[in-house]
Amino acid sequence: MTSDQPNEKADVVRTQIDLLREAVTRDKLKRTRRLLKAMHPAKIASLFETLTPEQRVIAWHQIDERAEPKVLAYLPARLRARLLRDLDAETRPSIDLPADAAPAEDAGPDDEPQTQLREVLDALAEHKLKRIARLFRKLHPARIAGLLESLPAAERATAWDMVDNDRTGKVLRHLQEEVRRRLAAEMDLDDLVDAARTLEPDDLVDLIQDLPASTGRQILQTLSQRERERLESMLSYPEDSAGGLMNMDQIAVRANIKIGTLLRYLRLFEDLPPNTDKIFVVDRKNIYQGILRVRRVLTALPEASVADLMETDFEPVPVDQPSGTVAHRFEEQDLVSAPVIDEHGVLLGRITIDDVVDVIREQAEHSMMGMAGLNEETDMFAPVWASSRRRAVWLGINLVTAFLAAWVIGRFEATLEQVVALAVLMPIVASMGGIAGSQTLTLVIRGLATGQLGSGNTRILLLKEAGIGLLNGLLWAVVVAALAILWFGNWAIGGIIGVAILLNLMCAALSGVAIPLLMRRLGIDPALAGGVVLTTVTDIVGFFAFLGLATLILI
Repeated sequence: MTSDQPNEKADVVRTQIDLLREAVTRDKLKRTRRLLKAMHPAKIASLFETLTPEQRVIAWHQIDERAEPKVLAYLPARLRARLLRDLDAETRPSIDLPADAAPAEDAGPDDEPQTQLREVLDALAEHKLKRIARLFRKLHPARIAGLLESLPAAERATAWDMVDNDRTGKVLRHLQEEVRRRLAAEMDLDDLVDAARTLEPDDLVDLIQDLPASTGRQILQTLSQRERERLESMLSYPEDSAGGLMNMDQIAVRANIKIGTLLRYLRLFEDLPPNTDKIFVVDRKNIYQGILRVRRVLTALPEASVADLMETDFEPVPVDQPSGTVAHRFEEQDLVSAPVIDEHGVLLGRITIDDVVDVIREQAEHSMMGMAGLNEETDMFAPVWASSRRRAVWLGINLVTAFLAAWVIGRFEATLEQVVALAVLMPIVASMGGIAGSQTLTLVIRGLATGQLGSGNTRILLLKEAGIGLLNGLLWAVVVAALAILWFGNWAIGGIIGVAILLNLMCAALSGVAIPLLMRRLGIDPALAGGVVLTTVTDIVGFFAFLGLATLILI
């Protein structure tokens, strides 16, 4: 918190509903499964209300079987019946439906059932806000969060006012980060403080970081001294580091106690912290010693000691480790939680899988949206001015690069005037190079994001892509040259365009590897700017090779 001004990213919000709808629409099934696995069943039900019947069936097949009954329970009766009717007999879940389920016959093929999202939209249109309040009182907080994220920004703010004050904290916890920030900023301070008291420490830290500094300080001042010190410690770490991800609800014990004593200690808790699969072992100075898995505790003899069962080789996470590195380790080792230590080895807290899933999603969205010059949190319902302003920047950059390519073409004006066929064939050379380069660029950016590409294997990838560029260049050079000869009846033009395509595909392959690596070394995000630079390179090289060869041979 360094400023009282709202974050510029407030202009745009990309919700989990948007991401899931996009993944289903594009048939990204693996991505759909990953996102659905991280969502509450009530929120999944909200997504289903925004999909077409065909998309619902696709999404249903990606849901974990254990979550199916819960998702069905949150669906409105007629929508639930419609979904079950649309599913094949073999894939229809054989479970007991809730008592209010409508018979499948009630929803005909062209009779889309009334959904809770539709109810909210209708109530907003008719200004019957009490109807929304009554509906929200019946719904799970995650379900409400899903409905709010499915609404345009203006309607979202109106519907948010209909959430009861004693439930706002629980709804905030399930909202996507940017939506949570914007709605919290519109609340009265007293209501916001009351809602904050119901949040878990790590969720409260996220909320405070999203608010203006003055508002965050006021919330902190309402907490007890112990709670305030705990949160201030968590807020002192960068948001994109292990310290920014961790929470302090870990359970730590000494190595010299017996399992029976540990079990009696655990029974003092009303409930264990979420995602507790490990108990951390420390010494008298709280120095990290190792981990004790909960499953070992449950099966061990009461007289066994913690020291006999603990694992001392489990590597803790340094508090200053980048969040991307933490996410990669969780993904690689299938971790549920991991301890966080400072530079002296003191146990500070733990990181859990629910926070890491958010990091993985943000990284994937950053790469995908960055290639189009968009922010990964762009909201499809963002104001026209905000969206157009953000996109205009990249359109302007692209215009500059287009003029560079046009300047190259202008150098060969005399050649184009004499051989009109060159103007007809010229776009083919640039297009082939751009597509080939984009394929390589996407592969390299993904490798950098997942940690698969480093200094040790860069040369291997470069040689591989050069080989691919050579083979594809030879193949398509022959094909395009033959078509050009048949079209214009000129062997020289066919040979020129064939050689130009070969050269451009080779250049595209090498540029697709070199550009993101160079940008990363210069501290520039390759996902955000790599596509623009690559297009410029392939256009210029393609035009120069094609028109340059034509000038030498034909003129």
